[in-house]
Amino acid sequence: MPNPRKPLRINVGFLINSPIGIYRELFFDSISVTSDDGLTISDIEGAIKISRTPQGLFVEGQFSGFVPLECVRCLNDYVQPLHWEFSELFAFTRDNITEAGLLVPEDAHIDLQPIIHDFALVEVPIQPICKPDCRGLCVECGQNLNELDCGHRLPDDAPFSALKNFLDPKE
Repeated sequence: MPNPRKPLRINVGFLINSPIGIYRELFFDSISVTSDDGLTISDIEGAIKISRTPQGLFVEGQFSGFVPLECVRCLNDYVQPLHWEFSELFAFTRDNITEAGLLVPEDAHIDLQPIIHDFALVEVPIQPICKPDCRGLCVECGQNLNELDCGHRLPDDAPFSALKNFLDPKE
């Protein structure tokens, strides 16, 4: 069962000696995690299914949460929703270990925080944008064009000014 102080550290001792095929589902709600690299994931919600297999404990999870990011266009802070899934095997012996290198610890407490962090990190956009139609900053004065149009325009001899001819005025 989850520990209130470490909600992602789970005692799986009851499954280790259970028959093959037995599983347990656990649900998580409103958990926040901050990792060593500074990534904070808040309002984590989700569920895991831990199944007993001949090789170890197979953990499948579906989660969602939110991370604070900075938009690369307008430089405003915003909150990005994330959704991710994972499946990992915690092996009983080194003979059955997978690429992830996860073993069932001797104390039978598995910590899902590193797994949840790693799979959530993959879902964080490389170039986060606060909204699809974000207009960014004016290259001339730095005004946030989402808030106010400063009136500056790119000169016609700008390197990419010819691309505006390809835009469809109806879109």
